[in-house]
Amino acid sequence: MFDTLKARIYQGNQFIKDIENAPIREQFRGLPILKDANCDNCSKCMNICPTGALKLNPLSIDMGKCTFCGACKNICSRNAINFSNFYKLASTSRENLIADERTTKESYEKTAVEVKKEITSMFSKSLKLRQVSAGGCNGCEMELNACSNVNFDMGRFGIDFVASPRHADGIVITGPITKNMAYALEDCYLAVPEPKIIILCGACAISGGIFQNSTEIDRSFLLKHPIDLYVPGCPVHPLTFINAILSYVRNKK
Repeated sequence: MFDTLKARIYQGNQFIKDIENAPIREQFRGLPILKDANCDNCSKCMNICPTGALKLNPLSIDMGKCTFCGACKNICSRNAINFSNFYKLASTSRENLIADERTTKESYEKTAVEVKKEITSMFSKSLKLRQVSAGGCNGCEMELNACSNVNFDMGRFGIDFVASPRHADGIVITGPITKNMAYALEDCYLAVPEPKIIILCGACAISGGIFQNSTEIDRSFLLKHPIDLYVPGCPVHPLTFINAILSYVRNKK
């Protein structure tokens, strides 16, 4: 028993106390910082991007497509492309995921997630989610699993993943949605009782990612059902996901 107590004292508090202002390593690639004036339209960044996330005139990055690999930053000799370590990247609007020179940490955090009273009233104290891996590589899936570990502990906010869609308030989709998973995804969604929400997690789910031109994906589900929240990343960091949910279900205004 004394060894157990000694180990507990030595370990200290393992969980992140302030999850909404948690520090993250400087090397983390988050919200892009773009300087269109520095860009000479050489197209090198566009040519090297594996998902076609970049556009010129003006310079912009679609975070719904971006894998945050950093190849564009490394090839740009004019310092037009950089990445901050700001991890609160989620948005309730697909269009908001397109970052340009005007996008700043302050402006993005203020406008990216639209809080609705009906969502807050229903889900602010308890939100149960069914995660569906629709052909994912397990990168986002592993990070979502980490959201419930002792470090991040999103369960303290009333947010949990559940085993059955019938116990869920919504679904979290990872992966590009393969043909083999299209029916299962639809079936899972229909099993979730109303009212329910849909969250797309990761570049593959949001845009198809590096698989967007594959003939083996079927994204018709996204045309039939409205998406409530987009969470960029490849994979999505636990801090990005947890803060996305908290921003969506809690009205701080």
